[in-house]
Formats: sequence, C-alpha cells, structure tokens
Amino acid sequence: MKDITKKYSNGEVTIVWKPGVCIHSKICWQGLAEVFNPAERPWIKPKAATTDQIIAQIKQCPSGALSYYLNDQAEESQECHAESIVEAISNGPLLVYGNLIVKDKDGNETRKNKVTAFCRCGASANKPYCDGTHTKIGFTS
Repeated sequence: MKDITKKYSNGEVTIVWKPGVCIHSKICWQGLAEVFNPAERPWIKPKAATTDQIIAQIKQCPSGALSYYLNDQAEESQECHAESIVEAISNGPLLVYGNLIVKDKDGNETRKNKVTAFCRCGASANKPYCDGTHTKIGFTS
C-alpha cells in the first residue's frame, strides 16, 4: 500500500490521516461520527465539531493513523517519549507503542512513532503492518 497522507483542517487544527496505518478499529467514527463518517465523502469533516472534541477523539486512535497539529504551531512529528509497550489486541493486531525503526526484508528502514500496528492474522496486504483485513476474514485470537 502506498504511503498516503491526507490532511483536513477546520482553521485551528489539522487532522492528519494515514490510511496505510489504519487498523479499522472504528473508534474514530463511533465516538465522533459528525466528523469521522466513512459512509460519506470526504469521510473527515473537521468543521463539524470543536477543536477540543477533535483532539480528544484523535487521541483515542489506537493505530496512530489519525494525528493532528494546531495550525498556529509548526507541524510536529508525533514522536513518543516513553518506554516501548507491546499490546496484543483481541482478534486484532499487535500494537507497539514507542519509537521504532522497522527494517524490511531488503534492509530498508522506516521510522515509526507513537503507535505501530503489526499484523497478527497473516492476511494483511501491507505486511508487516495491519490493514484491517483481520475483521474481513474473521480472525480470532
């Protein structure tokens, strides 16, 4: 999957969405459907809620596919300053919290910050990362 990044702004905050990182947990749209609605295009409507509501919802994103920055500040990387934590999500991916360098089979390195979701079901089209396929194939573990 291509490394796509999309940005949506309400003038105060810019929502950054990286679809290749998304694990389709549904937390974003189940918590703030007026902003995040996958049944509509565009699926992100940042003017439908306050900046504080948007930030609070984005902070719940388990994969880091959604992030934000305030427009009056320079865009910052979402680097995490904490110990690494590994969490197996029931019937879903392996989440690794912290700053990582992921090396692919060819030796290419990619820096990941905040949360990285790794595939546990083996069916992702974006290995080693989760792409949400576990929900389509009924993966349980």
